[in-house]
Amino acid sequence: MAPASAPPASAPPLLVPVPGGALALRDARTGTARDVTLQGFEIGRTPITWAELRSVPTPQGSGPSRSAAPEGSRPGDVPAHPVTWFDAVRWCNTASTAAGLAPAYVLDGRAVRWDVGADGFRLPTEAEWEWACRAGTTTPTYGPPADVAWTATDQVQGPQPVGRKAPNALGTHDQLGNVWEWCWDYADTARYGDYRSLRGGGWADREWSVRASVRRGSAPDAVLEDVGFRVARGAVGQRGALEAQGWSAAADRERADVRGLRPVGWTPLRGL
Repeated sequence: MAPASAPPASAPPLLVPVPGGALALRDARTGTARDVTLQGFEIGRTPITWAELRSVPTPQGSGPSRSAAPEGSRPGDVPAHPVTWFDAVRWCNTASTAAGLAPAYVLDGRAVRWDVGADGFRLPTEAEWEWACRAGTTTPTYGPPADVAWTATDQVQGPQPVGRKAPNALGTHDQLGNVWEWCWDYADTARYGDYRSLRGGGWADREWSVRASVRRGSAPDAVLEDVGFRVARGAVGQRGALEAQGWSAAADRERADVRGLRPVGWTPLRGL
């Protein structure tokens, strides 16, 4: 039997509108910052929960597999976890089709292309995620950490039901703490190959590492217990465009184009 909190089959995630604006994104490795101008979009009120994950019919082999717990084994209002980056983008496409929207992604093996003109569910870019998280604030967190985020200070043993901590000014809950959230962007194509970015911090992280600007990266097929995802929605460019909302395919290629000797452990992403 499905959890009592489970929504009707194929119920779309609850989204909140995010106005356009501009912010500066910091690059800790290079010590630089860049200004990003964003169009308005929508973002999930909470991370995708187990109930929302299960509400979308997923054909075998096309959606979350290792990350999808059996029905009833996880509370429906807890963030779905662990979810790989690949599982997240597949789920976005399946949810889009179920809702009558244009899927945002074209998948070909490990290669994934974002159609920035599609109106379906998708992962936010890092710029979108941080802009929505800050919700007009300029401080490291949008409220006192104890009030807005599940962290190591709470001494909990895993992700907690969404919406139990205070929201930000836009009405999003759990953007800080509880589970790390996948973003669309590569973490660093010069250093970490095809690793994708994670934002927000998790339930086991100390408060000092749960901040709007903190980022982490991991392999797109990594299964990590403290990782989930939150969806965004909104066509933010022309079909076929290779940049939008702070992300640029050309910038990814340029960053990966490391010539000559490179530090030990660096794995530039080739073939972009």
